[in-house]
Formats: sequence, C-alpha cells, structure tokens
Amino acid sequence: MTCYYRPVARFGELPTQHSFPLAGGLCWFDTVAVHERNGGLQQIAASEVPTDVLGRLTAHRAPIAGLDMDAPQIMGILNVTPDSFSDGGQFNAPEKALTHALAMQAEGAAIIDIGGESTRPGAVEVPVGDEIARTAPVIAAIRAQSDVSISVDTRKAQVGFAALDAGANLVNDVAAFTYDPQLAEVAAKAGAPVCVMHAQGSPETMQKDPSYDDVLLDVYDFLAERVEVAVAAGIPRSQIVVDPGIGFGKAVAHNLALLRGIAIFHGLGCPILLGASRKRFIGTIGGGSDASERVSGSVAVALFAARRGVQILRVHDIFATKQALDLEWAIGGAAMT
Repeated sequence: MTCYYRPVARFGELPTQHSFPLAGGLCWFDTVAVHERNGGLQQIAASEVPTDVLGRLTAHRAPIAGLDMDAPQIMGILNVTPDSFSDGGQFNAPEKALTHALAMQAEGAAIIDIGGESTRPGAVEVPVGDEIARTAPVIAAIRAQSDVSISVDTRKAQVGFAALDAGANLVNDVAAFTYDPQLAEVAAKAGAPVCVMHAQGSPETMQKDPSYDDVLLDVYDFLAERVEVAVAAGIPRSQIVVDPGIGFGKAVAHNLALLRGIAIFHGLGCPILLGASRKRFIGTIGGGSDASERVSGSVAVALFAARRGVQILRVHDIFATKQALDLEWAIGGAAMT
C-alpha cells in the first residue's frame, strides 16, 4: 500500500538534534505523519523516512521567477476582469491595473499574478482574444515601469504565449494543463516556471457537491501526476510550483483538511503556492459575508501556511500579510539562532 509522508513542521523553536530542514528553509521537522489510503495514520521519526522521500522533503528549492524560496514570498492578485469574486471590475481598466500593480509592489508583493478570466464558482469561459486583450497590455505596461516578477493566471496556450512575450515570468495554470496541454509546451519553450493547481471540475460546475475518497491524498496524487506531465513537456521539476487549489471544487471540510495537511505537498519536491485569500470558507467559519471583510482570516491562514513551509502566498491584502509575516519571521527566526 502506498504511504504518504507529511512532515510535522515546526517554526520558532530551536531545532532538535534529530531534526531536518524543511525544503531548505527555516521550518524544520523531526517527526513525520504517515498517511495510508485505508485511513491509517501513524507518526515516525524523520530519520525513519525512506531516503528518497527524505531527500525531497529537505532539499533546498531553486529560485522561481528570480525569487528565493527559502522564506515566504507574497504574490499579489491583480484581476483584470469585470467579474472576479473579490475585486471584479476594480482594475479592468489598464491605467488602474498598472497603478494597483505598482502599489502592491511598494507594499511588499514580490510577484504580481495577473488574470483575465474569472475562475470564481459559476464563472463562464472567456474567449481567448478577450483574455489576451485584458492581460498582455497590462503586463507590458508593468514591465515597462518595473522589474517585479509577473505571473499570468491562465489555462490557455495562446494567452500564456502573449503574456510571456509581453514580459511575464511565470505561468499559473488553475487547470494544471488539463484544459490546454499546449500551455505546458509554451512555458517549456520560453524557459518559464509554472504553477500547477488542483481543481475538481470547471469553474462553472466545481462547487456543485464536490466529493473525494480522501481529499488530501487525492489532491496529492493529482499534483504528482501533473508534475510528471510538466516534466515530460520539458519543464524542469525545479521550476514547477504546486497549488492544492483551496476553494476549487472543495467544501469547507475539504479546504480545512488540505490546510491541516498542507506540509504533505513538500513530498513532491516542489515549492508550494497557497491561494486562500478572502475565500468563502473564511467567511463561513469566521464571519464576513463580503469578501473585503475576510482580511484578518486570510492573514491567519497565510501565517498558518508559512509556519508549515509554504513558499508562495497568493493574497489580495499585501500590507496586512507582509506585516504579519515580517513580525512572525522576526520573532520566530530570532528564536532559532
């Protein structure tokens, strides 16, 4: 039976003499939870983990789009759409998009993620030409004024090609190349890193009674398979980021299970991206019927993930998230020296 190894990540304490660094960063672990498909769960010493698995859990992650993966990086969300769930219509004018991107960089965003097609529950597909017209000019305008890293949030090869040509550094595909397999080839030819995300169903249908045998292990297996697809397309494993897809075909219980177990994805040997900012489950649990009322909950989720070694945090609220991370790292990092 296949075993899945989840490091029990720790941060802000002196490592023990039997500990290992988690993905080459400041988090560490000396115990590992072993998951099995039959629901079995046991805890073992990190030294008992198979050598190849331990190597993936501990190995330093290479930079992505010029960004160091040894500490959390903030990805600012820039939706140039009329209908995204949190900020739809606010930045779909090119001038407003550019102003907001530069403001997010000034607040501490290391990478700006630009999307021209809403993937909120119930969203309909946007024609390729419209998506290019929304994204490529904004990317070019940002690139003309800033060297900030830029990712394009798209499922489509033609959109990805136009975005990379305009100056984007990374392709962020919520469909993990299942919608348009040629997108992987576009990224590989450009030498661009990619992020592959798990989603159950399409945006139109994904929240209609999602179900899993074991959400944590099902998502792990999906991402493992998509990483191999990306590698086969010519993208080095060191340049692949994985995202469990919080809110994409998941009920509240699924989102919580993925967050509790998020350190398991370090076993793929890739940086992890988490995009939970302002999502509905935060309001369901903590209150906040409007997305703008979920800032505090979003920051709490980001800190939880950072303490488990997540390298990229995709957020709307840059200053609030960076302020919390800076304090957490100042306090916790100092405790480990």
